[in-house]
Amino acid sequence: MTHENHLEMIQSVISRISSQATTVKGWCVTIVAALLGYGASTAAPLTTVIAVYVVAVFAVLDGYYLSLERAYRVLYRDVVTGARSSLGLDVPRPGTRAILAALRSPAIVLLYGTSLVTTTCLMLYLTN
Repeated sequence: MTHENHLEMIQSVISRISSQATTVKGWCVTIVAALLGYGASTAAPLTTVIAVYVVAVFAVLDGYYLSLERAYRVLYRDVVTGARSSLGLDVPRPGTRAILAALRSPAIVLLYGTSLVTTTCLMLYLTN
């Protein structure tokens, strides 16, 4: 395998991870919108609690994907600079710190933060 093929394989993995993260965001928005719509139409505050849980789970999953993508970007950079000579695709598994750091990314904070604020507002409205 050539150096260029190795870089293409790494980039392919990065693209797939990015695609999965986009899918996660789409599913989160869809599920939360359905829960909030149902909760608002039936005046059921429990649906907002479920929506908060859904947002939290999808945010952590998205954070995991972002931290994994960052690890592969480091691998890509190391292969380009020659810091890594093996042709493997293995990267260290993202730990809790890496996932928490990824959760502070603007892409994650904006989407999931907005979802949490919207859900909280509906929860407060339904309980009053």
